[in-house]
Amino acid sequence: MKRKIISLGTLMTALLLVATACGSNSGGTAGNQAANGGGNNANAANAGADNGSAGGNAGPDEKITLKMMHLWPDGSNSAQNKMVTEIIKEYEEANPNVTITTEVLENEQYKSKLKVLSASNDLPDVGFTWAAGFMDPYVNGNMFAPVDDLLQGELKDKFVAGTTEAYAFGGKTYALPVELNIVPVYYNKDIFAKYNLQPPKTLDELKTIIKTLSDNKVTPITLGGKDAWPSSFWYMYLADRIGGPDVMDKAVAGSDFGDPSLLEAAKQAQELVNMNAFVKGYNGLSNDEAKSLFMNEQAAMFAMGTWEVPNYTTSADVPQAFKDKIGYFKFPAVDGGKGSVDDWVGGPGVGLFVSQNSKHVDEAKKFVSFFVRKWGEHSVTDAGVIPATKVDTSSVKLPQMFIDLLNELNQASKVTLYLDTQMKPGASDAHHNLVQALLGKAVTPEEFIKKQDDALKAGK
Repeated sequence: MKRKIISLGTLMTALLLVATACGSNSGGTAGNQAANGGGNNANAANAGADNGSAGGNAGPDEKITLKMMHLWPDGSNSAQNKMVTEIIKEYEEANPNVTITTEVLENEQYKSKLKVLSASNDLPDVGFTWAAGFMDPYVNGNMFAPVDDLLQGELKDKFVAGTTEAYAFGGKTYALPVELNIVPVYYNKDIFAKYNLQPPKTLDELKTIIKTLSDNKVTPITLGGKDAWPSSFWYMYLADRIGGPDVMDKAVAGSDFGDPSLLEAAKQAQELVNMNAFVKGYNGLSNDEAKSLFMNEQAAMFAMGTWEVPNYTTSADVPQAFKDKIGYFKFPAVDGGKGSVDDWVGGPGVGLFVSQNSKHVDEAKKFVSFFVRKWGEHSVTDAGVIPATKVDTSSVKLPQMFIDLLNELNQASKVTLYLDTQMKPGASDAHHNLVQALLGKAVTPEEFIKKQDDALKAGK
């Protein structure tokens, strides 16, 4: 079935204008996706969840330990890490019979550990997942419990419209989002000012900036190509600006990567490489390593999701002098292209799942419901994170960058879910390898297109 990628122009109007703050009752790259061929498995998972829930009820005095995995280490994501710790503490105080243990891994380690644990049917009681294609094998493998009962109960009408559908398969919802993200290009205003540069409005202006910085021995753009998905951001934006807001959605939904604009985007990506746009050795750098170069003012630009905004606004671990130097700009337009600067790469971020095999499904769901509501209450003011639940922005004091990005979301004409998340796992893995090879000039643009097309047509 088609994957429908939501437009967040109206979606974020709700985020900004609705006066419903996340609930105060007590008791984690988007689109609607129906899993291809997954309907029977989804139904089986639902039936299993009913049985698991019945067997997972605990008496009020029974001592329960829930295992939770998350991907916000204290060093690199201190604001989110602190918020998770505080929410767990609140829950344990309200439920003294429950202990919640955590395992914290950085992004790529987390993904690898999730695969390993799923292979041995040993997922944590509660964890985080990405949406759409990433979830496909876990849902088809009956590993995540449906959470529609929460959406129809305590969390009814709490989410911004369109966010939970990215986690739905076969009419059932298997995770609940905690954040929304888009990908701006952050830049160091001091470096730009030193060379009399202004944020670019067009791709040609961006290329002029890149040349000026490179000629002056300044790294224009830091990029963690080793992790691949940061490189995909650059390809996706070029594809959107050249081919328009629907070109990638149609390519994935139709398993056809043959649109000429997708080839032109690959050519433009390699042109940036030829201009020395990216930090030396980028395909050998992780995203965290690339990020550290920007944080240490060794690169002028960094394209990354709004989950980084705390580092430029609220994080107590980052000096205010650095925060004052950081601005952002929209990915620039391409002359003659069909895309708009108000088109964004992004979508709902990670979402909370409950393991189908948890011995305490009911308690795990109760914690998930609590976590989602508390995250919504605290994320804006405490961490500078955009939640997937509704926020009364008139009642909170926000940093200017945060306000500006909320306004960008309000004005967005389209937010296209990350290609690697849209695609099924096989095609997604191929995309990671191919975008690395494209920016490493190990394949030609034509080879990139053909191999990506072959991966999509394989249907895996």
